Amino acid sequence: MDDPAAIAPLPALDHAQLRAFVAVADSGSVTRAAEVVGRTQSAVSMQMGKLEETLGRKLFRKEGRGLVLTDHGVYLLGRARQLLSLNDEIVAGFRQPRMAGLVRLGVPDDYAPRFLPPILARFADAYPNVDVAVECETSSSLRRKLEKGELDLALCTGSPERPEAELVWKGRLVWVGPDSSRPGECGLLARNPLPMAFAHPGCSWRRAAEAELKRIGRSYRVVYISDRLTGQLAAVQAGIAIGVVSDVIVPPGTRVLGKADGLPELPGFAIALEIGPHANQPVAKALGRHMADSFAQEAAVRARAA
Repeated sequence: MDDPAAIAPLPALDHAQLRAFVAVADSGSVTRAAEVVGRTQSAVSMQMGKLEETLGRKLFRKEGRGLVLTDHGVYLLGRARQLLSLNDEIVAGFRQPRMAGLVRLGVPDDYAPRFLPPILARFADAYPNVDVAVECETSSSLRRKLEKGELDLALCTGSPERPEAELVWKGRLVWVGPDSSRPGECGLLARNPLPMAFAHPGCSWRRAAEAELKRIGRSYRVVYISDRLTGQLAAVQAGIAIGVVSDVIVPPGTRVLGKADGLPELPGFAIALEIGPHANQPVAKALGRHMADSFAQEAAVRARAA
């Protein structure tokens, strides 16, 4: 007769615990993971304890002020991602294929190439019958289109302007010049006034840069104007102007300029996810959830790297 202990089923892994585990692994912090999964710090700590109890192995160890994965944690992380992805795929296959329609999304081209590809890929997998129309314009233009009902939702630079809007990203701005020079040797910095490539005068990034230049008494001249970041960067890459970008989208052909180059530190900036009052609500909210989740995951990865 078979030993009952030998054929007893193994305990099932709790998916909520696995999601919390992935969040802790990505951020290196229970506190930051709790923000990502929407739980309290004590609840996430309890989940990690129960998961380690189920598996009979330690998954994290302290290193400095953060947490790092043990060998067993590293082994689990990749498989946890696969298991959660399969879970989401199965659930989506049963519950979401009936959702169909068009969602109109607005994004400034300042960060569309950096953030949109993974968002759109995940959304297309989960909602194959929903079409997405993307418009790349300035934040002020996108907000006007939201009000007019010409867009369903938009990512806009700056603090949320609607109560239902969500702050999804905080970053910092950096100066960029052509990458042909070494720190302290950018030839453009020797020019007076300093040649700048900016967007329109109402651009928040331009206003921030101009305020810092005026604060230190540095004269400048706007030699190239384009409302598209690609246009501004063309002037930077050509070596005719200095520009301003987010620190997560420094492109090839440019390098970050800073204190070694005699330029002041720039302030941070925010990205808000805003849904219009006339939006196609089901599909807009579905895409909004994917976007907010993607930004949260990106923030967790960057926090851990920092």
